[in-house]
Amino acid sequence: MSFTACAVIPVYNHHEHLENIAVALTRCRLLGIFVDDGSDEQTKAELHRVTARYAQMTEISLPRNLGKGAAVIAGLKYASKRGYSHALQLDADGQHDLADVPRLLQLAETHPDKLVSGAPVFDNSVPRIRFYGRYLTHILVWIETLSLRLRDSMCGFRVYPIEPTLELIQSVKLGTHMQFDTEIMVRLYWSRVESLFLPTCVRYPENGTSHFRLFADNVRITWMHVRLVFGMLPRIPKLIRLTSRNRRTKHWAQLPERGTTFGIYILDFAYRRFGRRVCYALLAPVVTYFFITNPRARRASHQFLATVQHYSNSDLSHGVCPGWRNSLRHFWQFAIADLDMLIAWHSPKDITVHFSQYGQLVSALARGQGALLIGAHLGNLEVIRALSIQIPDLKVNAIVYTQHASKSNMFMKRVNHAYNLRLIHVHEINPGTAVMLRSKVAAGEIVVIVGDRTPVSETSPTVLVDFLGKPAPFATGPYILAYLLECPVYFFLCTARPGGGYTIHLEPFAERIHLPRRGRETVLQELAARYAARLADYAIRFPLQWYNFYDFWTQRETPINHDCRRLARKSDTHENHAHSVV
Repeated sequence: MSFTACAVIPVYNHHEHLENIAVALTRCRLLGIFVDDGSDEQTKAELHRVTARYAQMTEISLPRNLGKGAAVIAGLKYASKRGYSHALQLDADGQHDLADVPRLLQLAETHPDKLVSGAPVFDNSVPRIRFYGRYLTHILVWIETLSLRLRDSMCGFRVYPIEPTLELIQSVKLGTHMQFDTEIMVRLYWSRVESLFLPTCVRYPENGTSHFRLFADNVRITWMHVRLVFGMLPRIPKLIRLTSRNRRTKHWAQLPERGTTFGIYILDFAYRRFGRRVCYALLAPVVTYFFITNPRARRASHQFLATVQHYSNSDLSHGVCPGWRNSLRHFWQFAIADLDMLIAWHSPKDITVHFSQYGQLVSALARGQGALLIGAHLGNLEVIRALSIQIPDLKVNAIVYTQHASKSNMFMKRVNHAYNLRLIHVHEINPGTAVMLRSKVAAGEIVVIVGDRTPVSETSPTVLVDFLGKPAPFATGPYILAYLLECPVYFFLCTARPGGGYTIHLEPFAERIHLPRRGRETVLQELAARYAARLADYAIRFPLQWYNFYDFWTQRETPINHDCRRLARKSDTHENHAHSVV
């Protein structure tokens, strides 16, 4: 499916934010379709002014106020006639963070067959009754889909794939008022158009105008849920099969974040007031709860420990054999790692780290060029990032994907404002990101990336290599990035010590990585295999510090396609710098 996007903005008596929306859409080079849903004269005048001033903005009008859903449908039909494949829906009341428009579109372009929606992160401006009232809708939607995949069906900040959406609209009568956003997401899910969610800030402007009609809209929403529940009943077998298939095939980045921000606050308060022992007492029932209620992670733990035992013949894995007791220890170790991460950012002096190769790294950086460190989700790299902030001359840039951990990331930013410092949030690395990283390495800075998870983008290349005796998919992106950065590469881990504290492991991986035009795929396969072999060695030595709680071996190889080959070739000016390498 090709990707050509525009924006649809339903407008009803909201004139204050129209120009801001037009400016943001113009910067993104998007056609903005403002749908006037029978607005007052002041709003009509502002619409005429904005669409006349900004060439990429256009306006269509409904004969009278027909409702938000009717306005969105009219905009989608207009966009389809203009040849667009996708439409960004954006409310006109100023609630949505316009800075997230590029991120939403990027995710939609990567997954063109899915509905991509914002997952609201509210500030203190949200009315409490609305905030808690949303959870009733969430529960009803989870019942109507027999799934927890639809995290928030009420956010009006989303990107529709136009063709399947209009097919649905033509086949069933949808509500055309405030119930539209929820109903169309549920019915698209029934039609196997899945939804992806991107955390986005939502605020309620001071003195903002709400067009929610307390009686009429509540009646419409109630009737909608009655129809959806009865519509779900004959679909139960189909929905159960769909839910089962989604559980088996879900990518690691789509696994929902469990737990609450409130729980993290309690843990933080307990540590600051009472210390580590009280935190352990609080964590014990929490870990037990998640162990009991997360069968997928339990199975993944058992599978990993069984694989380690079979591969090592139990000689090197410290007697950690598969079974529920050791899987529970596995969960407990992960909880302790999270606690240590919090402590490292809150009270770095309370964490002891042994780094015997520190002098080696400093000597390498003294030559005036940085380095690329390839880590893994084994041990606790976040502890090292927290401590590195305390060293003025050491600049560490971490490439991370954080969509699936929005709650903990928001909390950590509040704990320590430096948390987001030199943290490079990506869905995938594009050429601009690679150029930026190259400049950092040239300035003597360190770039850290993990190599043990398959890319978020389905089109990004992976290769199958041996890991603990079985073929597993590994990303080739870190090695393509290393080739483009032209810097020394190290294998890098941080593991917990039995008596407390951490040990940093730093091993030279390559002085430079060279990818020849001929045989590039073979070289990438060899590099990924070498990385997997080193990771396997540490996985055997520290099996309970392996924090990939999903079926690591089920992903399939993604070939290194023509675009990747082309973008991995450097021009003389080094402008072709990357392709989807996380």
